[in-house]
Amino acid sequence: MDIKEIQNLIKFVAKSGASEVKLEMDDIKITIKTAADSETTIVHQVPAASVPQVVAPAPVPVTPEPAAAAPAPASDDSKYITIKSPIIGTFYRKPSPDKPLFVEVGQTIAEGDVLCIIEAMKLFNEIESEVSGKIVKILVDDASPVEFDQPLFLVDPS
Repeated sequence: MDIKEIQNLIKFVAKSGASEVKLEMDDIKITIKTAADSETTIVHQVPAASVPQVVAPAPVPVTPEPAAAAPAPASDDSKYITIKSPIIGTFYRKPSPDKPLFVEVGQTIAEGDVLCIIEAMKLFNEIESEVSGKIVKILVDDASPVEFDQPLFLVDPS
């Protein structure tokens, strides 16, 4: 099972309203538990030889304070496209500490440009833009935990 299939499973469970889903296959066990405000995914990979299972650390829930502040400027931001996180993980603005940032505020981007990296379970996923436009605002600090569907960037499509 690859990361895309796991992401799709997480999306499906989030939309279904189920509180807990367990999936067990030959070499992998996945438990997805959802609560009112948070979503936790635990993946166990079991090698062929029976070895103790390793549990991935649960992501740190995002505090509701920024979310409460977001609706106030929403009227100003309504003309912008919001690029959201497709997965849970840690948000990085650079490919490595000694490299330049992927994008900056005011930069023009095209569809397919890499905007950031989100690390999930030791896998670094490049997040590409699905729209063309100009970066208006970066909504997440570097090396911060992000949740599924959390807004990352505001893009002016004009």
